[in-house]
Formats: sequence, structure tokens, C-alpha cells
Amino acid sequence: MTFTLPDDLAPEVYPLAWLVGSWSGHGVIEYPDIPRTEFRSEVSFEHDGGPYLIYRSTWTVVGADGERGPVWSSEQGYWRVPPQAPEGLELGENLYPVELMLADASGSIALLIGAVGNGKIELASDLMARSASAPDVGGASRLYGHVGGELMFAFDIAAFGNDLRSYASGRMSRIEES
Repeated sequence: MTFTLPDDLAPEVYPLAWLVGSWSGHGVIEYPDIPRTEFRSEVSFEHDGGPYLIYRSTWTVVGADGERGPVWSSEQGYWRVPPQAPEGLELGENLYPVELMLADASGSIALLIGAVGNGKIELASDLMARSASAPDVGGASRLYGHVGGELMFAFDIAAFGNDLRSYASGRMSRIEES
């Protein structure tokens, strides 16, 4: 599928332009004390002309019969490309700093920072906060990659007394451009 730069996209987010649109696919959760769980992922990256992308993601459990089950995770937030890298973030050639601000329906918020470029995004948590009833997640990292027209992802978390380790991964295909 040929990629077209979205109309009215703010120049500040050009490094993220390849994400714009809706994506759908499958993944798997594997983490200590959580049974292996397959899920369907639906994600949208939209823009309204501002210097950010609007992000929404929902993971729905896939039952043994392949039917859609309950929502496992729902989050939304904003992706931004700041004018300069935060202190301590080293950027290689053709890489730009990126920020992801997230709110999760389970009661947590996060700020992840990292780099985008060459069809890849690497992020690590800079700030994690939660309500008293939210799961205890102390840190996170995310990797996104554009591979053969698909959006691959891998999420690591430090939660429930565990060090940072693999939590979920999967792949999605573009279902529409915004």
C-alpha cells in the first residue's frame, strides 16, 4: 500500500506520519502470573492539525472459539515530536525525539520518551502514576516497527514485583488512512 502524507498534518509530527490511520491485528500477552492470552488490537492515530497525533487503543480478548471477548486494555493519549531531545537521550542519524502521553482506563497515566526514525519507534517510561485501585506498574518500554506495511509492536512492563520484562507483542495491518 502506498503511503500518502495526510492533508493538514502539522510539520512537527512528520516523523510520525506513517502511523496515521487505523490499524487492526492480533497479539499475545505472556507475563508471570497471567495466563497466556491472545487479543485483538485496534488502534487509531488521528490528527486535527495540531502538533501531535491523537492515539486510541483497545485490546479485546480472543476466546478459544475465536470470538471476541471482554476488553483487556483501553488507553488513549497523544504522540508528540518535541523540538529537541530531553537531556540524556542520545539520538543517532535520522532519529527524532518522541513523547507519548497515555491515560489507561485501569487508572494509570504514563509519559514515555524515546526516538523515532527509519520506520521504528523506541520508548521508555519517564513518568508512571496510578490511582490507588490501578495495577502496580512501575515502568514500561515499547517498540513499534513498520515492517512490510504492517505495524509490529512489543511492550515490556515492570509490574506486580517483577523487573522490566516482555508483556505483549503483536502485529497489525492498516485498515484505513485518516
